[in-house]
Amino acid sequence: METRDVLKNLREKNNLTQEELAEQIHVTRQAVSRWETGETQPNIDILKLLSQVFDVSINTLLGSPRQLICQCCGMPLNEDGLISREPDGSYNEDYCKWCYTDGKFAYQSKKSLLDFLVANMPNVPLWEFIT
Repeated sequence: METRDVLKNLREKNNLTQEELAEQIHVTRQAVSRWETGETQPNIDILKLLSQVFDVSINTLLGSPRQLICQCCGMPLNEDGLISREPDGSYNEDYCKWCYTDGKFAYQSKKSLLDFLVANMPNVPLWEFIT
């Protein structure tokens, strides 16, 4: 889905008019209209505001153009609910919510992370990992 479609869908889902959304993020109604028609795209600062207003990641606003992967444990972050957050509530698209929360890593060392991952590995025969 393209950014224009995502923005319009989120705005309508939240029962906001273009004017109401524009007021919340301090832009003109015409700017919102141009985004929704695909004439222009919001800049990164506006995307951050829209992320907060709609409580979605910037990746979602951009139509999920890239597959996010937790840089700690390798888990696919295919839903916004899996993505970690900073203390101010903004998304941190580099980590899952189990590895990094409120500005802190859950694991204090590589060993503690590996111990957790090994303990929670699926019970798959070793031969399936050998190619």
